[in-house]
Amino acid sequence: MSIPTSEQKVIDAVPKQLLIGGEWHDGGGGETLAVEDPSTGETLVEIADATPADGDAALSAATEAQFAWGDHPPRERGEILRRAWQEISDRADELALLMTLEMGKSVAESKAEVTYGAEFLRWFSEEAVRIAGRYAIPPNGQGRMLVMRQPVGPCLFITPWNFPLAMGTRKIAPAIAAGCTMVVKPAQQTPLSMLALADILQRAGLPDGVLNILTAKSSGKLMGPLIADRRARKLSFTGSTEVGRELMKQASEQLLRVSMELGGNAPFLVFDDADIDAAVEGAVLAKMRNVGEACTAANRFHVATGVAEEFTQKLAARIGAMKVGRGTEDGVEVGPLIDNDQRGKVDELVTDAVGRGAEAVVGGAVVDGPGYFYEPTVLANVSAESRLLSEEIFGPVAPVVGFSDEEEALDWANRTEYGLVAYVYTRDLGRAFRVCERLETGMVGLNQGMVSNAAAPFGGVKQSGFGREGGVEGIEEYVETKYVAMTLP
Repeated sequence: MSIPTSEQKVIDAVPKQLLIGGEWHDGGGGETLAVEDPSTGETLVEIADATPADGDAALSAATEAQFAWGDHPPRERGEILRRAWQEISDRADELALLMTLEMGKSVAESKAEVTYGAEFLRWFSEEAVRIAGRYAIPPNGQGRMLVMRQPVGPCLFITPWNFPLAMGTRKIAPAIAAGCTMVVKPAQQTPLSMLALADILQRAGLPDGVLNILTAKSSGKLMGPLIADRRARKLSFTGSTEVGRELMKQASEQLLRVSMELGGNAPFLVFDDADIDAAVEGAVLAKMRNVGEACTAANRFHVATGVAEEFTQKLAARIGAMKVGRGTEDGVEVGPLIDNDQRGKVDELVTDAVGRGAEAVVGGAVVDGPGYFYEPTVLANVSAESRLLSEEIFGPVAPVVGFSDEEEALDWANRTEYGLVAYVYTRDLGRAFRVCERLETGMVGLNQGMVSNAAAPFGGVKQSGFGREGGVEGIEEYVETKYVAMTLP
C-alpha cells in the first residue's frame, strides 16, 4: 500500500536523525529504525538508530549546556515555551496526522492530544518565573536563613508510545522552565512526534544542548550506560511497572532522583443513585480514549447490581456502534492497537474471561485484515478470577462486575497493586467524599471520565509509581533545595 501524497508530505517534514548538541546527526553505527503504520503493518519511514556512543555524546552535550541554561533568565525560558506552544497550536492538524500515522488513533483523538500536550508548554511557560525560595529569621534571631531552589541538572527521560507528544511535553516543559538540560529517548514505535517537537523547540530559540533526542531500537542498551553515568542527575520514566522496577534498580546505584509514572488498573464505580446515561458517556470516554491504550483507561467496571443490566446494555450499544478503521478515515473512532503483540495480549485476556464464564455482549474478537485491530468489546458476568480484572488490558475491552454495597465497591476498587486513577459516579455528596477519600489512588474522576489536565498533578501511588507531572507540583520534580545559613556582619 503506497502512502498518500498528503501523508508523505507530513512524514518528509520531520527530522529523521538524532539531535545532539543542537545538531542533527545520523546514528554512529549507521543502522536505522523502521517506524510502522499500525493500521497496515507497513513501514512509514526509516530513522536513525542510536548507539551507546551517541548516548554518551548526548549526555556530554546536556552536561556542557547545564550551567549556562540554569543561569538563563526565567522569563526567557518561559518565552521559549510560549513560542513553541504557539507553533504547535498553529500546526495542530499536521501534527495530528503525523501522530495518527505512527500510533494509529483517529485524527480527532490525535488533535485532542496535540492540544493537551501543547498545554504543558503554555502552563510551564507561566511557572518558569514563579520558582521561589525564601528568606527568614531563625527562631533564635541569630543570622538569617536563605533557601534557594536550583535546577536538578541533566535529566534522562524515557517516554512511551501511547501518547507520543503529551508524554514528552509533560517532562520536557517543566525541565525547561526549571533550567534543566535533558536527554530524551522516545518509544521506538512512535518517535516521529518527539522529533517534530524537538524541531519546533529549536526554532522557538532553545539553546543548543538543552534538549537532546535519541531514537533507538533498544532502550536498555542505550539508556543503561547513561543511568549509570555520574553526570546524570534525574531519571523520569513513563511505562510499565515491570520496566519501572528495573530502572529504579539501575538508578539506585547513582542515587538518581527518580519519578515514575507506571501501570494502572483503574476501577470505574457506578452506584445505584448515579445518572446512568452520564455514567455511560463517562465510561466510553474513560475506556475508549486512545483505543483503551492508556494507563488512565478504565480497566474494570464495578456497577451496583440494581443498575448493572441497564448500564451494561447501554454501554454495549454505545461501544458497539463505534466505527473501527484507519485513523485517517472519516468517522473512525477506534483505530488499531499499536502492534500484533499488544493485540494478542488483549485477545488472550478476553479468551481467558470468556473461558471462565463471561459473556461478550458485543465484540470479543480480532478484526480480520491488515493492521492490528480488535473489536470494541463489553463483557458481562465476569468471574472474579478473570485475569483482565487484575492485569492492565490496554485495549478496547470493558469487563462489567456487579457489587452489592459501598463497602464491596471499595473492596473491589482497592483490590489491586496499582493506584493511578479511579472513576466514581454517584449523586450522593456524602458518598462521593467517603469514596474519594478511601480510594487508594493518586487521582479520582468524580462524575467525569477524564482526569488529564496540564494544571493538575498527574501521578499515582502503590505500584503505579511516584512523583507528579503537571500543575504547580510538576516543576518541583526538577528543582533542588539549597539552604544557606548566614551570619550577618
